[in-house]
Amino acid sequence: VLYKENIGKATPTPVTPEMERVKRNQEIISSVLYKENVGKVTPTPITPEMERVKRNQEIISSVLYKENLGRATPTPITPEMERVKRNQEHISSVVYKEGLGKATPTPVTPEMERVKRNQEHISSVVYKEGLGKATPTPVTPEMERVKRNQEHISSVLYKEHLAKGTPTPITPEMERAKRNQENISSVLYSDSFRKQVQGKAAYVLDTPEMRRVRETQKHISTVKYHEDFEKNKGSFTPVVTDPITERVKKNMQDFSDISYRGIQRRVVEMERKRVDQDQENLTG
Repeated sequence: VLYKENIGKATPTPVTPEMERVKRNQEIISSVLYKENVGKVTPTPITPEMERVKRNQEIISSVLYKENLGRATPTPITPEMERVKRNQEHISSVVYKEGLGKATPTPVTPEMERVKRNQEHISSVVYKEGLGKATPTPVTPEMERVKRNQEHISSVLYKEHLAKGTPTPITPEMERAKRNQENISSVLYSDSFRKQVQGKAAYVLDTPEMRRVRETQKHISTVKYHEDFEKNKGSFTPVVTDPITERVKKNMQDFSDISYRGIQRRVVEMERKRVDQDQENLTG
C-alpha cells in the first residue's frame, strides 16, 4: 500500500518497434546466459525404488488435491452460456489458424512408409503383450435390453443437438463426382468379393424354426399359384396365324412324330428281345 501511495502519476508511452526489438534481444541474451550458467550433470539411473516413490507422491498429491476441494453449487447451462461457448471455440479456431506460419511439405518416401508400418506393427505387438487375461461374461437378456435403451437414448440426444443446416444445390460436377465414386466403390467391392467370397459356400444352420418358415413359404407359394391358375383358367390369348407360323408348327410336328416313332420302334425291339430271352431261359 505504501509503495503504491509513493507512486505518482505516469504518462503511458506507446510500444515502438525499437522497444520490441530491444525486448526480444534481452530475452535471447537471458536465455543464452541461463544455458551458459548450467554446468555439467551426471545422469542417474531410475531404480525401482525411485519409481515407487514417484508413484506414491502422485497418489498423495491426488488425495490432497481432492481433500482441498470444497463444495460447489452446480449451475444450469443456459442457452446464453452455450452461445458464448460456441463463439469462444470459433474465435480460438480462427486465432489458431492465423498464428500458423508457412510450412514446407516433404515428400513421403518408401523408407518413411516402411518405418511407419514397422512402428504400427511394433505398437500393435506391444499393446497385445500388455493385455492381461480376461473373463468372458455371457450376454443376458437384461444386458441386451439396457444396450438397446442406451442406443435409443443416444439417438434421441444426437438428433436433439443437431442444428439447422443450409441446403446446397447439387451441381453437374457434384453429380459426376458422385457417379465416379459409386463406380470406384463398385469395382473395389467386386474385386473384394471375388477374392474373399466367390467360390466359397455360406453354411447356415437348419434349425426347426427355419424349416417351419420354409414349409410356410412353400404353402403360401402353392396357394398363390393355385389362385392365379384358377383366375386365369378358361382364358386364352388369341394369336394370329400366318404362313410362317404354320410352317414352323408343321416342322415341329414332323420332328415330334419322327422322334416318337424312333423311340417307339426301339421300345418294341427291346420288348421283343426281352421276351425271347425269357423263353430261352425257360427252355434252357
